[in-house]
Amino acid sequence: QVQLVESGGGLVQAGGSLRLSCVASGSIFSINVMGWYRQAPGNQRELVAAVTSGGITNYASSVKGRFTISSISRDNAKKTVYLQMNDLKPEDTAVYYCNAVVRPRDYWGQGTQVTVSS
Repeated sequence: QVQLVESGGGLVQAGGSLRLSCVASGSIFSINVMGWYRQAPGNQRELVAAVTSGGITNYASSVKGRFTISSISRDNAKKTVYLQMNDLKPEDTAVYYCNAVVRPRDYWGQGTQVTVSS
């Protein structure tokens, strides 16, 4: 089993920044992909950003231009993934979930609330 614990969410004004962290624990040999998804009320869960064990990143089109290539990063030794979010907008308000792919399974954290006020 893999457990994921997120931290770093909160309330921030538009234009502000937050840094999310997610630590994985359990019997893990290697984590193939770690990433962040978000779900706003009434919406489906969507990918925000992900990074492979080799450092290849992928970002949702909705955050490109605001999140840089290094916004998502991971420390493989610490089994931790980070998401640096800058220039936040009210539409970024959602519950943010950490995801880890340990093939062939997906694991999810409990989520952390991010609220951006206008």
